[in-house]
This record gives sequence, structure tokens and C-alpha cells, in this order.
Amino acid sequence: MKKIVSIVLTIALLALGAAVSQAAPLKKLKVGYLPTSGHLLYFVAKEKGFFQQEGLDVELFRFTNSGEGLTAIKSGKLDAGSFGTSAPLAFIAKGADFTIFGGQMGEGHALIAKPEKAERFKNLKNYKGATIAAVRLATGDVVFRAALHEAGLDWKKDLTIKEFDSPAAVQEAVKKGAVDAGLTWIPYYTMAEKQGLVVVKYSGDVIKSHTCCRQVAVTSTLKERQADFEKFLVALLKAYRFYQSNKNETVNVVAKYVQIDKADLYKDIYGGHLLVSPDPHKKSVVQFWDFMKQADYITSAEKIDNRVNTSIYAGALAALVKREPKEKLWKNLDKEFRAGDANLHIKKH
Repeated sequence: MKKIVSIVLTIALLALGAAVSQAAPLKKLKVGYLPTSGHLLYFVAKEKGFFQQEGLDVELFRFTNSGEGLTAIKSGKLDAGSFGTSAPLAFIAKGADFTIFGGQMGEGHALIAKPEKAERFKNLKNYKGATIAAVRLATGDVVFRAALHEAGLDWKKDLTIKEFDSPAAVQEAVKKGAVDAGLTWIPYYTMAEKQGLVVVKYSGDVIKSHTCCRQVAVTSTLKERQADFEKFLVALLKAYRFYQSNKNETVNVVAKYVQIDKADLYKDIYGGHLLVSPDPHKKSVVQFWDFMKQADYITSAEKIDNRVNTSIYAGALAALVKREPKEKLWKNLDKEFRAGDANLHIKKH
């Protein structure tokens, strides 16, 4: 009897070992991010194990600005990343073979100034003669340049835009009085308020619902690893659900990557000036491309439609609808995706 039990146990252990050895290894993805609460989908998907659930080993790499991150993608050091809307479009205009395949955040930028200068910059026409700080290639910078163009100002002649490498440098320039105002993003404008500066205007006050950070990869990489990137977006969709239903825990997760007070993080994430979505929002990206050309920020004859891949996001949604047919969120997101985006409009000020 003991011999039989021993044989059975041996067979069971061998079967278990075979199953473990046959388990598919996790697919590695190197992904770049910026230290902003707007990139919370990455942080939640990583910390809550959603990437791993989808068979992915995602390693996150931090960058200071979008230009640095996109250069890393272009050179093959990263597989993907989320670095604004204007930055990848500017790279594409200069010949980079990038494709946008998903979303991350929208809005989330603001113009900051000293309290005594705030009133002046509430009206775009008063920017004439001013010196404005901005982070190179930042989406909020392009939002305001497009609005200035719409208001009849030539941002190349009527004012001075000084470009910096980081939002922290912009904030410091405003504090020291080296510039009249500065364009920065979440959570840096909240940090600026803590230091006595004020938010004059949010980017959503200028172009409501504009896109910001998109999911970007080299086109050939995206084609070669389409199945992996679909799983990547499935994980981000799970993170989106978590962000909606677990607010305090989402803040706790983001706090590991963005070191500011949790009450301020909560305000940034859920206060109404940040839009979070893994949807690529193709129509909005195409409109943003047009804004960039109209404002003479880029010059290109390329049709940007071909640079926005929506099929991977559609596949991720379809996979989740199939897995969880009773989950209303997936059906609602699919409905919104199929309906498309509303037109973007530059508000007159």
C-alpha cells in the first residue's frame, strides 16, 4: 500500500513539475513614463498585478520630459511609452516611424504665475510682450500656442516662449521672476500653488477634453508584438476600472511614484482637471495635429490618420467583453469608442 501511495505521489509531483515547466514565460515590455499622477494607469496596472495577469512582465522607466522618452522609444531602448500628444506628433512630423495605439490622460496642464500677475493672463490678448516658460514639446504648451494663434497673436513674434527641460525648472523660473508665467502639468501646478503661485488657467479651459499622453510605439514593433500590446491595453483597462471604483487605494498606489501629499494627489486625480482613459481617441489626435499645423508648430503633408491604430484597443475591449459579459463598464467603453470623439474647440478668451 505504501508503495502504491509513493508511486501516486511521484506521478503527481512529476505532473505538477511538467505543468510548471510548460507555463508560458511572461513577455517582457520596457515602458517609459513621466512622474505625473496622470500616468496612474501604468502605476495601478503594475502594483495591482494586472500586467502579470495578462502574461506580461512590464518594467517601467522614468523620464523627465517627453522628448527624452520618445528618443528612447525611437532608438529601441523602450518598447512603448506615454509621452504627450504634441511630442509624438512632432516626432512623426520630422520622420519618426511612430504609431499611437492607446490613451492615458487628457487635459492636466495649466498656466501658473505669481498672484500679482495672474489677472493679466486671464485674457489671451494680454500675452503680447510677455515671456512664458514651457517644457519642450509639452502638450499644454501647444494648447496655448494654438489658442494664441486663434486669438490673433503670432507666438513667434508677439511674445517670448522660453523652453525648459522639466516642469520643476518652469516652476522655479516663475518663482524667481525670470519669466512672467509658466506652463506646467499635473501635479506640478498643485506643487506650485503650495509655494505661493496661482493657477491662472487650466488647459481644459482653453481646449476642453484635449488629449495628452498617448500610448506610442515604433510601428514595426507594434506590428510584431500586436498580441502583447493588446494584453497591455487589457491591463490598462483593468486599471481604469480600479481607478474608478477604488479612489483611496489608487491614490496610495500613485503616491509610490509621485511623492507629494496624498490629499493633493486625490485633488489632482479626482478634482476635475484630469481625464483618464486608455482609449486612443483618434479623432481628437487628428484634430490636435491640425491645431499644431495651423499654429505653425509643425510642417507636414502626412495624413496622421494612418499613425493612429485603433484596432488593438478594440481587440482589448472585445476580449474583456467576452471574459466578463455582465460587466457594464466594458460595454459602455465600447459604445463610447464606436461613437467617436466630439469635436475639439479652442475657447475664445
